[in-house]
Amino acid sequence: MSTITFTQQLNETTTLMRVKSPDAATRAKAGQFAIIQPDAYGERIPLTIADTDKESGEVTVIFQRVGRTTDILSKMSAGDTLAAFAAPLGKPTDFGDSNRVLIIGGGVGTAIAYPSAKSCRQSGKSVDGIIGFRSRDLVILEQQFRGNTDNLQIMTDDGSYGERGFVTDKARQLLSDNSYDLCVAIGPIPMMKAVCLVTKKFGVKTLVSLNPIMIDGTGMCGCCRVSVGGETKFACVDGPDFDGALVDFDELSLRNKAYLDRERCDKDNCRLYNQAGNQV
Repeated sequence: MSTITFTQQLNETTTLMRVKSPDAATRAKAGQFAIIQPDAYGERIPLTIADTDKESGEVTVIFQRVGRTTDILSKMSAGDTLAAFAAPLGKPTDFGDSNRVLIIGGGVGTAIAYPSAKSCRQSGKSVDGIIGFRSRDLVILEQQFRGNTDNLQIMTDDGSYGERGFVTDKARQLLSDNSYDLCVAIGPIPMMKAVCLVTKKFGVKTLVSLNPIMIDGTGMCGCCRVSVGGETKFACVDGPDFDGALVDFDELSLRNKAYLDRERCDKDNCRLYNQAGNQV
């Protein structure tokens, strides 16, 4: 079991949690994730490692309350123990020999994009960042991004903070004015797909982080299969990063919606429903 050392509510639906795991804190790299099980009866869910502290032995994860398990996690506090915390899993992000990188995060995906910005900055790369949210009250990790980018642009759908528009609007502008070796885009599936369509026109390779349905995180169950370049890959062991130009985003979207009729989460409660729509 691993012990929770700190929790913070970043906004109405998003929670930051630190977990004591010295081994993971020492070995984890940008792009890798953890499989977390809150209690003996709960499901196992993958959460990308947002940050690590080798000195304290802590691993940070940031998640959005969207279903029963994340609802349980959001109600846990410092001192509570997790039934399982397996990390680091997956392959670290491969930035290749890139010198100038554009990092794009959308919504909670910003927490997944942040380790890439931090890693690139620490290795001496030039880093520009774009983070996008629906509105000002959902903005997270702004200061962390500012500390690890040369230039940060913030976009909101409603214009309540930063500039009004989508991350693709700003990406198109930056790509027109600058030369990048690599782009890392992480967020909702439609956002990643849209960014890849933009970067393709400029000939910039784009890495995306895929988070399909996943159970064991070791390649045994096959639930996290995705189609990349016409081949079947497993996000947990072959990824989670892939070349966005090769990803079948439409298939990924359909697979991720497979159980939406079974589990829903509203502002106050997370409830389990059967396929007929009746609460269990």
